[in-house]
Amino acid sequence: VQLQASGGGLVQAGASLRLSCAASGRTSTTAIVGWFRQAPGKEREFVGFIGRSGGTYYADSAKGRFTISRGNAKNTAYLQMDSLKPDDTAVYYCAAGSRVPFTTVQSYDYWGRGTQVTVSS
Repeated sequence: VQLQASGGGLVQAGASLRLSCAASGRTSTTAIVGWFRQAPGKEREFVGFIGRSGGTYYADSAKGRFTISRGNAKNTAYLQMDSLKPDDTAVYYCAAGSRVPFTTVQSYDYWGRGTQVTVSS
């Protein structure tokens, strides 16, 4: 499975961005698409995930501001980020996996190259 995240950029606080994650290869082997982020000098942090049926779960930092969805083709996932804050600045990664609890890096076998999101104050 190959993953590619895109859609990052430089925005001002309060703005919105939508990140995309395109999967190719044996996508049938993975049930969950997760989003993580990593700020400079910090560990990779869970943002949220979406299951094949569309069920979602978010980190507290993302609840109410971020929304994960799947595209009609099912091999694309999105991370809609609203009301962005400077603290959201990080490289964002999408990942695919099938091991609980889906909130940790270890749950995922496949990772895309990240996309940089920078939020200015």
